[in-house]
Amino acid sequence: MLDIAGLHVRFGEAHILQGVDLAVGTAPLALVGRNGMGKTTLCQAVMGMVPVAEGDIRLAGRSIARLSSDRIARAGIALVPQGRRTFPSLTVHEHLRLVAPRKPGAWTIERVYETFPRLAERRGNGGTQLSGGEQQMLAIARALLMDPRLVVMDEPSEGLAPVIVDHLIQVLKGLAADGMGLLLVEQNLRVATEVADTVAIMVTGRIAARMASADLLADVDLQRRYLGVSTGHPEPGHR
Repeated sequence: MLDIAGLHVRFGEAHILQGVDLAVGTAPLALVGRNGMGKTTLCQAVMGMVPVAEGDIRLAGRSIARLSSDRIARAGIALVPQGRRTFPSLTVHEHLRLVAPRKPGAWTIERVYETFPRLAERRGNGGTQLSGGEQQMLAIARALLMDPRLVVMDEPSEGLAPVIVDHLIQVLKGLAADGMGLLLVEQNLRVATEVADTVAIMVTGRIAARMASADLLADVDLQRRYLGVSTGHPEPGHR
């Protein structure tokens, strides 16, 4: 569905993405890595939000690497950005009406309210009157109303309470079961591995490894090396 080949992105002298190769099929793919490794820049590059210096990005065989963001969105990719980015002056319903197509597809506002009942309850509330979990539901709902082939989600579980994270996992699994493509960028290893059977690990602007989620969960040394995951026990001689 999405094929990224030899992708380079530079900001001045900073070489952020250094030859990224990544393929996303019909099954969800989770992208994990420490902070500052280039994961968000990759999301932005896919959506045409930063210029691509070298390489190519293809959606269903069609190059989109140098298209504008609106053309990429119309081609079938939707972004759920890190930080949700809701409009404080718009109500929940106004957010949804803003992106809902004139000719509804598989996703309609009514279906959004069925999927996220809490949004239906808060439909008249403004963006800043929502909890973090409600804002995340709204950000996902906006993306779904575009009827995308592929959704790119950047840290969707960030800052959410555990019970909301559990609901998020079920929603993402449901989207995957419906056949929607999903590139999930996550710091939360549980979310990444429960939603996607395959994970890719990004290190300093490159894809360092790609493996089964079960293999990453079973290898604590690998988690420490690539993700900085700790068992929570201090090493001898350290406090």
